[in-house]
Amino acid sequence: MLKETLKDHNIILASGSPRRQKFFKDLDLDFVIQVKEVEEVYPDHLKAEEISDYLAQLKANAFKDLKSDDILITSDTIVWHKDKALGKPKDLNEAKQMIASLSNDTHEVITSVCFKTQQQTKIVHHKTKVTFKELTKKEIEYYVNTHKPLDKAGAYGIQEWIGFIAISNIEGSYFNVMGLPTHLVYETLTTLATS
Repeated sequence: MLKETLKDHNIILASGSPRRQKFFKDLDLDFVIQVKEVEEVYPDHLKAEEISDYLAQLKANAFKDLKSDDILITSDTIVWHKDKALGKPKDLNEAKQMIASLSNDTHEVITSVCFKTQQQTKIVHHKTKVTFKELTKKEIEYYVNTHKPLDKAGAYGIQEWIGFIAISNIEGSYFNVMGLPTHLVYETLTTLATS
């Protein structure tokens, strides 16, 4: 459906994330992947969605020569907990600490998506509240040692074992926690294509 609407556009997904790439395939979109290395540093005063909005736009700004039919899409996901942004952990030890801090508490997963054309830049974001049960040290160690927490904001994937056993409540988009608010992407691309 959206593929037909976007047939005169060239969709560029600037993401190395296999989860985001799969979402675009599952949305039945024709797209190309182009990734540019960007140092993901943001000003200290930014909070919550200001951080993910800033980083999504920072990634988009790395692309200078867009053609008239290009729609560039970049995104960034953070876990916001106790007034602090949790990105991807540096090592397994930090992954364990992050998950332990989320145990028996509620956090927000915020994903921002930036859409850039020659004419405009539009940023949308979505917040999902996720509540974890109290996790044992054994459960945290099992997850960290058997899965790959280092490529995930907050050190966990909702679609993995820890999501099955730890999440007691979720408010908002499940897919947002996986890394893309697909409903917003669909809505925004539809608007861009018809405007």
